[in-house]
Amino acid sequence: MRGLVCLDMDRVLVDHLSTWQFVYDCLGINNDESFSLYNQGLLDEWDWIKLDIALIKDSWREQHGTEITDSDLRACMEGMPMMKNYQHLIQSLLDDGHHVAIVSGGLQQTARDISCLFPSEDKWRRRWGGIDRHTSAKLANGYDTRLHVFTNGWTTGSGQTDGSLLVQDYGRYQVQMDGKGALVRMLRRRLNVDEKNVIAVGDSAGDIGMFEEAAHAICFNPWDERPLPYADEVIREKDLDLVLQSCFNYFAGLVE
Repeated sequence: MRGLVCLDMDRVLVDHLSTWQFVYDCLGINNDESFSLYNQGLLDEWDWIKLDIALIKDSWREQHGTEITDSDLRACMEGMPMMKNYQHLIQSLLDDGHHVAIVSGGLQQTARDISCLFPSEDKWRRRWGGIDRHTSAKLANGYDTRLHVFTNGWTTGSGQTDGSLLVQDYGRYQVQMDGKGALVRMLRRRLNVDEKNVIAVGDSAGDIGMFEEAAHAICFNPWDERPLPYADEVIREKDLDLVLQSCFNYFAGLVE
């Protein structure tokens, strides 16, 4: 039996409010204005990402007098605090023969950094749910990852005279706030995983769609009460070994 375990990233694999917030903290800024507009229904997610990218670019320009590059923004994410036992969770699931996916509206670089800790035996190739060539070359010796990765973030455009890539004005929009369920469903079908073998782990209302596609939904480190009615188990202690135990208990129950 091979299962599929889908993991949110912010406040689940990452021990911080969000990967976006980590960058804001690094630059000493906040996105309160765009967040308020989104909550009022005056901004859709795509425009919200573009406004936040503009905020990051403007702040960098004011502080450094230059345009922010891809490497600059990656550097802003160094030192991301990670949740206790996140590597043990993922490695143990892979060792037990399960597929593991990161499905998150967070920034892609942290998800790629995580994924490169679990390289496959195959050389890098462009694929749905894969990582970029640059990250593979830098962190995984040119190999693909065993994980499936779906995130948001930034895109890069033409480089400067020194060859560096500039962060573009529009963002990377791969995961809709209410569209995680569709991603889980498509991934399950592509991997030919039975519905009863799908587990989802998240913390917020944005994960409800993912919970609805899972046979076993784990609400970990809950942000608020909204996702709780959709969860089969709630774990409030910030230790992902408890999530691993829940996953193994569920899979063991399927074969009894």
